Amino acid sequence: MKLAIIGTGKIVHEALRALTAVDSICVKAIYARPHSQHTGEELAAQYGIDQVYTDYDQLLEQADVDAVYIGLINSAHFAYTKAALLAGKHVILEKPLTSTVQEAQELARISEQTGCYVLEAITNTHNKVFGLMKEELENLGPVRIAQFTFSQYSSKYTDYLNGKIAPTFDPQLSGGALYDMNLYNIYLATGLFGAPEDVMYYPNIGYNGVDTSGIVILSYPQFQVMCIGTKDTDGPNAAVIQGESGWMRMNGKPNVDNDLEVAVVRSSAQAAGQTQLSASGSVDRSFTRRSYKAQPVHHRMCAEFVDFAAIIDGKDAQQASKLLEHSLIVMDVLEKARFSAGIRFGCDG
Repeated sequence: MKLAIIGTGKIVHEALRALTAVDSICVKAIYARPHSQHTGEELAAQYGIDQVYTDYDQLLEQADVDAVYIGLINSAHFAYTKAALLAGKHVILEKPLTSTVQEAQELARISEQTGCYVLEAITNTHNKVFGLMKEELENLGPVRIAQFTFSQYSSKYTDYLNGKIAPTFDPQLSGGALYDMNLYNIYLATGLFGAPEDVMYYPNIGYNGVDTSGIVILSYPQFQVMCIGTKDTDGPNAAVIQGESGWMRMNGKPNVDNDLEVAVVRSSAQAAGQTQLSASGSVDRSFTRRSYKAQPVHHRMCAEFVDFAAIIDGKDAQQASKLLEHSLIVMDVLEKARFSAGIRFGCDG
């Protein structure tokens, strides 16, 4: 697959490092806004990219590429993706897909009309551990409670406290912890459980109206899910799912390939004579335990790019549609969450 990179920011640097280990993708061009042209030229020299463009329309018209990877600020995702689709290019779009459900639905319509795919770059549903979690879920019995946590003190937070507002802390540019951090938790939850019946968000709001951290509650018919996302603190990160017959825990930040622990209650025959009360007076059940150790990877973004190249090169419209459907569910949850908390973006009017 021949790819053009759109942007020169931090996530683009990460993507280019990942792409050095993806043989199925050849980066042919990079777009930089005029004031970032020097950075674009440096990246082109570093990674052997043939062409540097400062005019996006010109790149879409002239560059010999199958797809573009868009790594721009959240508020720019919709317009740049729409232009690429209408120009006949597939799009790999950095998360979040868009700022609003309406924007996401319009991109889905254009994608269907043009036959060009929209693929959201979200690392945690393209790794092996997520697949294992889906396989193990039925072994836990009826799920009753789940908690997903992604806490990470932002490199931009101190600047924010001092009055220097980066796009990720600017609600006018669709920034905030919900769309940046908690999105990963919501992707895992909806990937495992589907769309929730109800969504509520309880954020900590900064001086400019941005959510610097918060808790999303996803309500399902028989259980509840809590998603914690922070940009203003550090803390232990994990995904814990508790069922009547066992539990599992993914250890570490949910944007990387992590380790997984699973504990399932032994059968009646296996546990005969082993049930006893704990010091607190509860039943101390006997469990069979399994663990999976994630193998080292070149970069957390490699797996998603490998998958995207296979979809685009293989013209796998069914898989592209499946991934976009999941993205639309996540967008619906995100929008309901922020509206429940009264958070408004610049694009909301």
